[in-house]
Amino acid sequence: MNIGNQCWVFWGIFLYISVCLGVDYDLDDRTGLGRSFDGIGALSGGGPKFGASLQILKVEIGGDAQTTDGTEPSHMHYEDDENYFRGYEWWLMREAKKRNPNITLIGLPWAFPGWVGNGENWPYSFPDITASYVVSWILGAKQYHDLDIDYVGIWNERHFNNKYIKLLRYTLDKRGLERVKIIASDNLWEPITSVVIADKELQDAVEILGVHYPGTNTVPKALKTGKKLWSSEDYSTFNDNVGGGCWARILNQNYVNGKMTATISWNLVSSYYDDLPFGRDGLMTANEPWSGNYVVESPIWITAHTTQFTEPGWVYLQTVGHFTHGGSYVALTDERGNLTIITETMTHDHSVCIRPPLPPYNVTAQNVTFHLKGTFASVSELQVWHSKFDFKTNKTVLFQNLRPIKVIEGSFSIELDVDEVYTFTTVRNGQRGSYPDPPSSAPFPKSYKDDFDVSGNPYFSEAPNFADQTGVFEYFTNLTDPGPHVSTLRQVVTQRPVTWVADADQTISVIGDYKWHDLMVSCDIYMEAVHTGGVFIAVRVDKGGGVIRSTRGIFFWVYADGTYKVTNDLSGMTVLAEGLSGTRARVWYKLTLTVKGNYASADLNGYPLWKNAVLWEPRHGWVAIGTSSFELAQFDNFAIEALA
Repeated sequence: MNIGNQCWVFWGIFLYISVCLGVDYDLDDRTGLGRSFDGIGALSGGGPKFGASLQILKVEIGGDAQTTDGTEPSHMHYEDDENYFRGYEWWLMREAKKRNPNITLIGLPWAFPGWVGNGENWPYSFPDITASYVVSWILGAKQYHDLDIDYVGIWNERHFNNKYIKLLRYTLDKRGLERVKIIASDNLWEPITSVVIADKELQDAVEILGVHYPGTNTVPKALKTGKKLWSSEDYSTFNDNVGGGCWARILNQNYVNGKMTATISWNLVSSYYDDLPFGRDGLMTANEPWSGNYVVESPIWITAHTTQFTEPGWVYLQTVGHFTHGGSYVALTDERGNLTIITETMTHDHSVCIRPPLPPYNVTAQNVTFHLKGTFASVSELQVWHSKFDFKTNKTVLFQNLRPIKVIEGSFSIELDVDEVYTFTTVRNGQRGSYPDPPSSAPFPKSYKDDFDVSGNPYFSEAPNFADQTGVFEYFTNLTDPGPHVSTLRQVVTQRPVTWVADADQTISVIGDYKWHDLMVSCDIYMEAVHTGGVFIAVRVDKGGGVIRSTRGIFFWVYADGTYKVTNDLSGMTVLAEGLSGTRARVWYKLTLTVKGNYASADLNGYPLWKNAVLWEPRHGWVAIGTSSFELAQFDNFAIEALA
């Protein structure tokens, strides 16, 4: 860092003169202030003044359907069912509150259980049912976890419905939840902006206009509403240093260009298998629960440049903007004399986000001078935090505390290189902190077993390492079974949900190492649907997420009508072998599937049912279990022995 009235020599006389002379920027609160800052958030929360120190935690209201990289269980699988301990979101919110009691909590549905749509793939045919369902989740958060939800959304990136939004506001108020505000519509600026302007009742119901991936820009009509504007989902970019550069640019420019006062990352922690869609698109990575390995990626420290030195309720100065030679700056105050300035000079190619396309622009090294005026004229010193992305020698420096900078007669100068982030602040309690080295990375164990035998009330409702892709697989206790299958894993979704993407017609949960190709998997299975039941185990499963319908692999099915089938796909269209199995519902069977090279074979209760089925593709993939439809079925004594 070079501070003062020095200059850097560049080619071109005009650029040389401009850099040497520097460009002046006033930071002044005398002409009024800008919008109130609402926070930086993601799908998890950090502790105050350590690491990311997130100020907002947004969670999915589980709807039993695929929502990008898996399904999240609903608190109401069925109309007469309520359970406020399913899934991990309750735990996540509780842990976030422990670390930051002031963190803002948001709930948003991606999908809904099938009964909410009454058989239709649409949540608005019976808006009173949908509103009651969503409000029950908010009430359950308070009753069972002492969590106050601050905001609730409509339907992630899908159509909104005027009548439903108004009815949701009415239902919230009727249940004593006036403090819970509505965000709409977690999609594009239009049509929600025009509709809010035209409908006074809807305008009163909606507190926040939330947009996804706005490219740092807003539209004039959105500003005209007078509503708070949020980038309520953003980033979603691979978390290498280019991802860090993307995050640095949009955190500043979402306000500079678009007057958006909150930015929420999808997602905070990439804690799903790498080969599912959007692998490593989180602010950090922790996707090896079997090893405990995690990686604190650059976006975490870029977040800290803002969050460790501001709080929701601080106010942006009106004097924010773009530097003459590229990059941007924002300044915020607590209106009690504190000031935080964040600058970024990320170049185009080093700050490209996954969406939308980024128009060309240029950034060059430059000398800038800030003049502190108004309330800040008496500031004599600022703390300095610095990050520098080095894409040539890979000597990137993140969130480094430098010596304070002296403010002389209300001014200070600094030379800004490209691909840098600075924070200049009167706040003195920032810290990079320290944490132990994480355990070493390791592949998924080649020998793996789970008997799903959990005593008492398990901490989570799902078994570790399984990633449900359609349907929901939960721990289950057979109270009437005196035998060896008291504790099992049960697929519990019996009706197709109101989906967000094209869920499969079968249920499926994947596990293991995507690189596996030769292995043996076994599992005890129990079909509950008489005559129509069907269950499978599978290997070399090659897809998940929103393309789950087109998943291929080697699937070994048995059915309650006494037949079996071996297919090359989840949909069951490509049949490799089929015949009689003698299987029926409400009887436990042990299935074993072995695959080596181009050949596969299977056993039923230890006896060969078929062997040497020839297969060519796919060559590798996950292991999986599942059912032939949305039906109840149980699994026990699951085991994998991977050979290669």
